[in-house]
Amino acid sequence: MPFTLVWTPSFTRTAKKFLARHRDLTDCFSLVLHKLETNPHDPELRLHPLTGRLSGKHAVSLTYSYRIVLRLVLTESEIILLDVGSHDEVYG
Repeated sequence: MPFTLVWTPSFTRTAKKFLARHRDLTDCFSLVLHKLETNPHDPELRLHPLTGRLSGKHAVSLTYSYRIVLRLVLTESEIILLDVGSHDEVYG
């Protein structure tokens, strides 16, 4: 069952800025989003829950240095995209 990716307005703005700064990651970004749609538990995504002020959210790896923060709503088959950026940017 495919999942629906929900682009929040904040994520849309952040992703646009992120991809403008990191044009070389456009294909990687698209691949990660495709994997999230088809199987968010794909081991290559390294999906993990977050703690602290980001408790209740999850993150997936875009690259070693960059993450996408999201909220999984598995009962409704939705993945709500929240943030993208470096480790310090999304967790700081």
